[in-house]
Amino acid sequence: MRLQSPLLAADPQISHGFFTRHGGVSTGLYASLNGGLGSHDAADRVQENRARMTAALGVAPGNLVTAYQIHSAMVVVADAPWTRERAPRADAVVTREFGLAVGVTTADCGPVLLADTEGGVVGAAHAGWRGAFEGLIEETVAAMVRLGARRERLTAAIGPLIRQPNYEVGPEFVERFVVADSANQRFFEPSARRGHARFDLAGYIAERLTRAQVGRIEDLSRCTYADAAQFFSFRRATHRGEPDYGRHINAIALVPSPAGPHQL
Repeated sequence: MRLQSPLLAADPQISHGFFTRHGGVSTGLYASLNGGLGSHDAADRVQENRARMTAALGVAPGNLVTAYQIHSAMVVVADAPWTRERAPRADAVVTREFGLAVGVTTADCGPVLLADTEGGVVGAAHAGWRGAFEGLIEETVAAMVRLGARRERLTAAIGPLIRQPNYEVGPEFVERFVVADSANQRFFEPSARRGHARFDLAGYIAERLTRAQVGRIEDLSRCTYADAAQFFSFRRATHRGEPDYGRHINAIALVPSPAGPHQL
């Protein structure tokens, strides 16, 4: 049902998961663990899928929160659960509340889960190219620092996303990045199509995490586009002419360790 980061999994005060497409009740294009409230899947099936993911994380029913994602650099702090109707518009959610899982939905964009359990802070970021380009990673780290985290203590895990061999972009895309910083050229390699290139989103996210002085960075190195058996993919669905696609949930929570509650 879920993939885990070895670095995050080693911390007993963290429960997390990059959920795959398996283990749910949805059918057809959405088979089977579709967590996308914005998809055209049956709402009751999506809610059941999210309930199963919440249970897998070991938090109370209703204690998984995701924002209304807008491909931005906006970050919100979650102090308590919210309803879908009251979900804030943002692309990262951070918290210091135990038992509250914060998550993001993805279907090719880069999910990043972050934690500093000594500081008692966790976060989840939806790093598509636009959000990452506009500073989402740095804003997420800064928000966590304001809550008590320290950059050098942070662990960040990059989950399944579309990888460079399958992420072709046009010349205007490349120009945007290179004009902003000529060093960004290293995240592109030539494509078979003239003027096009293939973008290393994972490498770019890792570079932004490094710039933000995150202490430890791990990449699960899984491709959503290439592995249809395990993952949903917006771009793959588009190339196949499919009318919609499922969404993954990627979430993290602070939980009491076997030795007892976390002490700040």
